[in-house]
Amino acid sequence: MAKDAAEAKGFNPGLIVLLLVGGLLLVFLVGNYALYMYAQKTIPPKKKKPISKKKMKREKLKQGVAAPGE
Repeated sequence: MAKDAAEAKGFNPGLIVLLLVGGLLLVFLVGNYALYMYAQKTIPPKKKKPISKKKMKREKLKQGVAAPGE
């Protein structure tokens, strides 16, 4: 009962901190997303290096899949 009276009088400091932290986190995430979208549009995609057949064979053996033709 005393807690309700204190909340009615003014803002709860815990609530203010929670809103502030939540707001900053939201701004950070939205900013990161906006930067990511901007980077995707402006920076051209990286070209992948061609993988040699020898490397491909080694990778497949590592994964336990038999290489084709064997």
